[in-house]
Amino acid sequence: MVSQEQRRRQLAREKFLRQQQRRTSARRKARTRNAAIASVLGVILIGSVALYTTGVVLKDDDDKTNANAEVTPSPSASKKAEDPCDKPAEGKVKTQTWKKEPAMTIDKSAKYAMKLSTTCGDIGIDLKTAAAPHTVNSFSFLAGKGFFDHTPCHRLTTNGIFVLQCGDPTGQGNGGPGYNIPDENLKDKSLKKNTYPAGTIAMANTGQPNSGGSQFFLVYQDSPLPPSYTPFGTISEDGMAVLKKIAAAGESTGAGDGAPNATVVIDKATVTES
Repeated sequence: MVSQEQRRRQLAREKFLRQQQRRTSARRKARTRNAAIASVLGVILIGSVALYTTGVVLKDDDDKTNANAEVTPSPSASKKAEDPCDKPAEGKVKTQTWKKEPAMTIDKSAKYAMKLSTTCGDIGIDLKTAAAPHTVNSFSFLAGKGFFDHTPCHRLTTNGIFVLQCGDPTGQGNGGPGYNIPDENLKDKSLKKNTYPAGTIAMANTGQPNSGGSQFFLVYQDSPLPPSYTPFGTISEDGMAVLKKIAAAGESTGAGDGAPNATVVIDKATVTES
């Protein structure tokens, strides 16, 4: 017969075994649950990394969009002004180039004037023949060949410096006559405190000495520039009125440096002895 003490011990042992089984089962379930959670977390983590990476890219794009949105263009740039100029005359741009600077044919002691008949009006220019003979001679040669006829003025700056740039038959800013002319008149008395005054016409260049070709710029407002660009003439009062009309129409980028909104085309350029 089983004594009461033996029965108590047997019940205690069975209780202990049941507890152990429950603990083992709980640990097994916990491991299974933790494994499942870890798996889910792994998926979430991978997804989060992917989303974060994508978010960085989107953020960059958003930043760029916002940066563009934060640029406050001038009224003429944000809302394109009415084109103040006429349609260009019929004709095609000539593409002839030359290997070397033309021979000197002008009279260095004489006075010469250039007229740019543009779609926006005539721009008269008194040329500084004695101070910039190579430049004036080159313009006389190119104008006589019709090189400037039907060419667009491809660049207008309205921030920092204030110029209209012309003289490139390609209209892209990288064209020329095939030759270069020397820098001249860089100590002109008009160039004070590194400023090209309104009414100046000067040669554009590549930034290197003696790299001028056919491109030039017309200054419609005092512009801070180093004396590195040959000043070779002064613009007439009527010509300045034309330039200011072009400038008032703004440029295409809204950033202050781009193609003019006005249709500026040189229909005809002439250089005459005055």
